[in-house]
Amino acid sequence: MPPADTGASTGNHRVDASPALSSAPLSTAAAPAPERMSPGRPGYVRMRFALFTAGIATFALLYSTQALLPAISGDLHVQADRASWSVSAATAGLALAVLPLSALSERFGRRAMMTGSLTIAVALALLVPFAPDLGWLIGLRAVQGAALAGIPASAMAYLSEEVQPKALIGAIGLFVAGNSIGGMSGRILTGWVADGWGWRTALAAVGVMALLCAVAFRLLLPPARHFTPAAVSPRDLGRTVAGHLRDPLLCRLYAIGALFMTVFGAVYTVIGYRLVAEPFGLSQSVIGSIFLIYLVGTVSSAATGKLVGRLGRRGALYVAVTTTAAGLLLSLLDSIGAVLLGLVLITAGFFAGHAAASSAVSRTAKTGRAQAAALYQASYYLGSSAGGALGALAFHAAGWSGVVVLGLAAVTGAAGITLYGTRQAQVERRAEVARQALRGVPVRA
Repeated sequence: MPPADTGASTGNHRVDASPALSSAPLSTAAAPAPERMSPGRPGYVRMRFALFTAGIATFALLYSTQALLPAISGDLHVQADRASWSVSAATAGLALAVLPLSALSERFGRRAMMTGSLTIAVALALLVPFAPDLGWLIGLRAVQGAALAGIPASAMAYLSEEVQPKALIGAIGLFVAGNSIGGMSGRILTGWVADGWGWRTALAAVGVMALLCAVAFRLLLPPARHFTPAAVSPRDLGRTVAGHLRDPLLCRLYAIGALFMTVFGAVYTVIGYRLVAEPFGLSQSVIGSIFLIYLVGTVSSAATGKLVGRLGRRGALYVAVTTTAAGLLLSLLDSIGAVLLGLVLITAGFFAGHAAASSAVSRTAKTGRAQAAALYQASYYLGSSAGGALGALAFHAAGWSGVVVLGLAAVTGAAGITLYGTRQAQVERRAEVARQALRGVPVRA
């Protein structure tokens, strides 16, 4: 991970340039608007690196405790199902806050929202290592996740307003790369630091890294020159959201995103507990390094566009489901090679499914694409939160096999929803053919 539409897709998020919230601009510009940023023009390189650093900070902070869960459990004397809430609370906070903050960015501006969100999240990151017990840790993480929601809620809208359309995909690509690198580097950094100095120092290290990213972001990001404040209308927002939730196809896409993220959240929340125990007995630093597998997701996301072009959205989803299920089954073997290959397949399948579902959301929504994308993000991160909590419970009850059963149930649900969509499309196609035949319109085979 969440926006505005120019018709460009990031693979993870669609960009929506038309706000659906509001109504009357609060101010008007008399002078001609300055030209938007593009390669070779002032501010473009600064803007790209500013959002790259914001992406790194966001996802490093959001998942900062995930690789540390075995160490947190040992130090605070709690089971995996309780410690996992230090991850689930953050993703749940983000899920619940992303839609309201996307609305507030229409009033207060994208740059101000991102700056404020990042400042609050970093301040909390510097407090988290001093949490006296698990309750405080979970509470601080929940607020931190809610604060972080302002960044994905505003970054895509900022880009669509300030960057020329032909340069938009490249700018978005670097922001998404920052997300991926932040999620991976945060987990690796915490794993290595925790081995020598403990999990609290590891969280402090991530906080310092995020602080440096926040300072760079604020110094580099050019002021918004094309943003027009708009009054936030809760009634209009509610009407737009209700319309999306009445759309069967959008609801299926939201459910598919949540189910894929349930698998991913469960696996990566619990995998550290499995690998630190016998027969593996890996150190915290080695477990942190396993998150290098996230790079597979970057490749998988990029390849999904071609896969959708060849097989269609549903065909790509079937491939994603099959790949993820194969990885889950392979991970049952007590061989480190099999487990790592299983994680590669799970990661590739997840990112392919997520990319196929999320990119379809803005194509499906005819109006209010920013809110449609925000709803997808909300369901996606709620899936992450549920996956982390349920995966830890399954591991506590039945070991790794319980996590695999949970994951297989989730991908089976995603496959069932996709199959239902396929059949609905066939029914609609037959009905359209019948209507054309009644009108005497030739039907192409």
